[in-house]
Amino acid sequence: MLATLSITALQLALAVLSPAFAVASREQQPLGVDHTATQKRVTWDEHSLFIDGKRLFVFSGEVHPWRNPVQSLHLDVLQKLKAAGFNAVSIYFHWGVVEYERGVFRWNEIFDLQPFLDAAKEAGLYVIARPGPYVNAETTGGGFPGWGTRVEGLWRKSNKNYTEAYKPFVREFGALIAKNEITKGGPIILVQVENEYSGFGDGIEDFEYEWELLQDFKDSGITVPTVCDDAWLGGHFQSVDIYGWNSYPLGFDCSHPEVWHSAPPDYFYNLYNSRIRKHGPKSILELQAGGFDGWGGAGYDACGKLIGPEFERVFYKGMYGSAVKVMNLYMAFGGTNWGQLAEPGVYTSYDYGSILREDRRLRDKYYELKLQTQFLAVSPAYLTSTPWQLTESRQIEILKGTRNIVLTVLEDTLDLHTKFYIVRHKYFSKFDSINYRIELKTSIGAITVPKADHTLELQARDSNILLVDYKAGETHIIYSTAELYTWKEIDCFNYIILYGDPNEKHEAAFKVSELKDFSSLDTEEVEWTYQIDNAILTVNFAILEDGDTHTIKFGNTVLLVFCREVASKTWIMDTNPPAIVKGGYLIRSASIEGSHLNLKGDLTQATRLHILATKSVKQVTFNGKDVDTQPATDGWLYVMYTPELPDIKLPELSKLDWKRADSLPEITDSYDDSKWVTASNTYTPNREKPAVKEVLYASDYGFHSGNILWRGHFTASGGEDGFWAVVQGGQAFGYSIWDNGVYVGFWEGDVTTGRHRCNFKLPKSWESGEDHIITILQDHMGLEENWTAATEHFKAPRGIFDYGFNGASPKLVHWKLTGNLGGEKYLDIERGPLNEGGLYAERQGWHLPGFDDSDWKEGSPLDGLKEPGVAFYRTTFNLDVPSGIDYPMAIEYSNSTGSYYRSQIYVNGYQFGKYVNSIGPQKSFFIPQGILNYNGKNTLAISLWAMQGEGAHLNSLDLRILGKVEGGVGEIKNSPAPAWSERKDAY
Repeated sequence: MLATLSITALQLALAVLSPAFAVASREQQPLGVDHTATQKRVTWDEHSLFIDGKRLFVFSGEVHPWRNPVQSLHLDVLQKLKAAGFNAVSIYFHWGVVEYERGVFRWNEIFDLQPFLDAAKEAGLYVIARPGPYVNAETTGGGFPGWGTRVEGLWRKSNKNYTEAYKPFVREFGALIAKNEITKGGPIILVQVENEYSGFGDGIEDFEYEWELLQDFKDSGITVPTVCDDAWLGGHFQSVDIYGWNSYPLGFDCSHPEVWHSAPPDYFYNLYNSRIRKHGPKSILELQAGGFDGWGGAGYDACGKLIGPEFERVFYKGMYGSAVKVMNLYMAFGGTNWGQLAEPGVYTSYDYGSILREDRRLRDKYYELKLQTQFLAVSPAYLTSTPWQLTESRQIEILKGTRNIVLTVLEDTLDLHTKFYIVRHKYFSKFDSINYRIELKTSIGAITVPKADHTLELQARDSNILLVDYKAGETHIIYSTAELYTWKEIDCFNYIILYGDPNEKHEAAFKVSELKDFSSLDTEEVEWTYQIDNAILTVNFAILEDGDTHTIKFGNTVLLVFCREVASKTWIMDTNPPAIVKGGYLIRSASIEGSHLNLKGDLTQATRLHILATKSVKQVTFNGKDVDTQPATDGWLYVMYTPELPDIKLPELSKLDWKRADSLPEITDSYDDSKWVTASNTYTPNREKPAVKEVLYASDYGFHSGNILWRGHFTASGGEDGFWAVVQGGQAFGYSIWDNGVYVGFWEGDVTTGRHRCNFKLPKSWESGEDHIITILQDHMGLEENWTAATEHFKAPRGIFDYGFNGASPKLVHWKLTGNLGGEKYLDIERGPLNEGGLYAERQGWHLPGFDDSDWKEGSPLDGLKEPGVAFYRTTFNLDVPSGIDYPMAIEYSNSTGSYYRSQIYVNGYQFGKYVNSIGPQKSFFIPQGILNYNGKNTLAISLWAMQGEGAHLNSLDLRILGKVEGGVGEIKNSPAPAWSERKDAY
């Protein structure tokens, strides 16, 4: 994932326009490793990838398994991608969560990658493995482990200290990949080495590092082709087998989702050919499919609108115009930054505005994408097509004078000379539609269409693909101005589905040897005409507004004309022979057994399904239930199915029996911090040296996430009346300070500040010889990413950079610190290293189920605190959700204007939400089934850090159902949730 803060838009433009900027000395690049093929199952040429000798357009979507800790939910996500027409899934992985302690690998249940790979295979998806070792991904450290902050020297470079650090991970992960390659029966077909190795702090692409990393992966047993993901078409890392790049054309300003700052580039094809030495299938390893949203942002629904259906129609078709044949969308499903997975630029949700929401519901853009994937799946001519070289003047000639449309033409020169005419708006600041005619070069000569007395209409922010000499089975389409969804042969008939927007007028021409059995099944009111001339049937029709279908039959061809909405909700089932299902929220799969068509899917409301299947099918089942099946016209069947969506009794969280305890005993002078780590280091390998003698960087002592506590022990000289500090915690962090248990002040945090200095007046002037303890509670928002290679950005300190006193200077006895209990030797192996921070409650395990809180006082987070501090609240509740339904749920806060507090949510021991009231924007925190026990007892805990003098409380706290679906998800196994047991070394 491209880090926009690390490279400016200007640099990107220069990189595209200037070969010298991208690769300063291409002549000096080494040849790299020997790419002699060691397997024959995944091969390629300059056009496309082959799997077992068959060409394939790789249409992939990005999913991060570690952002979903419920293994049995992976299949649901992957089946939804398969139903959307994807044939592959791409995965990053997070080095830091499996080697949190250097040299100790823990592939525990929630981070074990094998169940995900098995689910991908079950869903029928190939896998592109992208293990890094650096991934970026808006995750803490960009995937680097926290202990790496103590490794001397530059990272992502042939620095021996770094290469020795990554090699054990590459051996571990490489062996896992090798075991799951397609060559051994697994789903993995491509492996990406490194990620966006494109920007260099020292200005030098390190070819030695590239060679060594490639060799390390190959030595681990990997034989499938390697790919790279250049952050732009810069020609970096060309020693891989297949070069790839990425593109995020609209950036990440989700606060203005209606504004498009750029149009699709029209030069990728030529730029690729001039820039890339090893020509192969044009591969884009990350194409924008949403956007990340930062603290204080607009929220992910806005990101989903920015990168919505219109974006998909325009920008993805622009990529097809560049003859891209491997395309991975980032993200297809974002998931959740549960625990402390986030880097400082993002919050708990990583929804990304994707086609699948964080809670796995479908966005509208899911359906638009399906129109494109299904078209590509039945268009093999695209796989060997290359663009025409069209001058602007020639475009204007073809488009009959209009200058407001951009045209790209691809032609398959290997077979029928099929052509794809792709038109789009030139200017996206305008929202008017454009009427036009176009000259098509067909096998029967140049034809200006439409020939009828109307023009074609290009809607605002739209792009259309017009077909010329396209073979749909045995049907030769001379041309079509309506877009093709799919074609399928069923019982000797060839069904072709064309679509467009309501009220658009279109024209299609077909080559017919003889016109027999011509008929239309439409009523007389339907607007369509036809003519026959020299064995060419030309049909003119208008797209219906009410969702009805044109059905025009000639010979063995049945032409179905849908409006876009109907086409997008039509499901193409890979049965034998195929079946077509019109309608429904989601149809996952189908099978034919004798006279039964068995459908599996999800429905949200009563739905009529129209089904076109082989004539032997007489009965339909839905999710195992027989449904009333009635014949419709011309072989269609229809069924009416009403899902059972029972009401579920949810607890009113505000009315539960809550228990409360203090979670900040550390501010008292009687607290014993002898088990804390003494911050005694006077040297740090970090390039950013502290301004004081002692090193007060949390990662130098093994604490890399969550809340960090500092206790500075001083002996007063007398007269100290002020304290100041420079604290670092990452974007949107905050901190609070106490002197011998008396509140001093706080910094609430903002979205621009990762380091903050503030002067505080002490509660009273210190007297000579007094012992004082300055306690600082700070938030740790995650380690920075390290997008620019040959840098150490991810080592940016978390802790105290500088501090001092006003009035006098006391004698320092020592500083103590703590974070999560055990640091890198964390205790909760099942939930993983990033689940706990340094709050007293977390160190004691109060967030875990089974802890005995019977001696706690009654108290609710809605009552809150009357003074600054941290309180911890616990309660339990039961759920009883029937099987066969999917009801995603969220815990929701409401904003308290002008109140400064931070709160975290723990469900059955898993931290699944960090809420910052003064910053936002997230107020609804999705908790997946499997973390929430849908059939039994749940333990809910809430931390409340009141920062301001008058304390704080929650305005509201609710558990809500986000959507109701029958079917689909299947049986969910709860993630490991071990109960509390005494932590002998807790402090």
